[in-house]
Amino acid sequence: MKVLLTGAAGFIGFYVAKALLQQGVEVVGIDDLNDYYDPQLKRDRLGELGVLDQHFESGNYYPGENGFCFSLVRIDLQEQINAVFAQHQFDAVCHLAAQAGVRYSLENPTVYAQSNLVGFLNILEACRHNHIHHLVYASSSSVYGMSDQVPFTTDAQVDQPISLYAATKKSNELMAYTYAHLFGMYTTGLRFFTVYGPWGRPDMAPMLFAKAIKNQQPINVFNHGVMERDFTYVVDIAQGVCATLIKNPVDVPQRNPYALYNIGNNQPVSLSAFIEILEAEMNKKSIKNYLPMQPGDVVRTWADTTPLMNDYQYQPTTPLSYGIGEFVRWYQIYTQKNNNL
Repeated sequence: MKVLLTGAAGFIGFYVAKALLQQGVEVVGIDDLNDYYDPQLKRDRLGELGVLDQHFESGNYYPGENGFCFSLVRIDLQEQINAVFAQHQFDAVCHLAAQAGVRYSLENPTVYAQSNLVGFLNILEACRHNHIHHLVYASSSSVYGMSDQVPFTTDAQVDQPISLYAATKKSNELMAYTYAHLFGMYTTGLRFFTVYGPWGRPDMAPMLFAKAIKNQQPINVFNHGVMERDFTYVVDIAQGVCATLIKNPVDVPQRNPYALYNIGNNQPVSLSAFIEILEAEMNKKSIKNYLPMQPGDVVRTWADTTPLMNDYQYQPTTPLSYGIGEFVRWYQIYTQKNNNL
């Protein structure tokens, strides 16, 4: 099996690539290695996948080394995407590339339009014209907005996004529905909840909190700490993504060409509890700076993952204490060798 994976140098993309490779799948990755956060972290993830060249010129193709069935093409989704499809016969496409971050979308809206809307349209068109049977793509729990009907279910009304990022993800779902309806393409949207673990993004809470605790600086705790998140360990997430990719959607009983699933832990945890575990693993107390709610943020997330469990046997198993411990161990080793976090 051969899979095209966009966003392969990203946090989740890196783990999905690893999981696919472990199952004998050949992976062709696409990433533009942009500077939304330090590209060195992305390069180091690629090094773990066997792509050892640290220069990564735009447009170039980089095969993995040491027997890895992984290769990387450094391109933007606005460029040369058709050439990649022309060179390979893919069995499925996993589209994880996107401009992430709710708060960043308040300051840089045009970046989100280009990456998350135009980029996704380019993927849909490439899949259509190259007769790709199945597209799996990343959506987000942010589409639920301020909904207080928990746990969140995929049949809930989600027409009131409270950030541009959420609006682009809802738009992706609508675009995928249209292509599934018009062209008979199978599309599977995965609404990711709060993903954490080693190799995470520097703009996400675990990394921000760990850095502040390490340097004895205050951490910003929004809504005065009254927050809950459906924290999900990244290895569990990657296994769920791989399950949807590897299993032919035709073999899922009563499945329509268009499908949406929540992918999370189905177990919300208070932000305070998360911080307490992080403090214990780092053996340091945090200095908390309590702040009001940020624009575009929500008080609680909670995923109903029953459909994904029924159709793809998805079952996250990693306890929060273990996952945070693994993150802290990685963070301490990585930051001893690198000054970029």
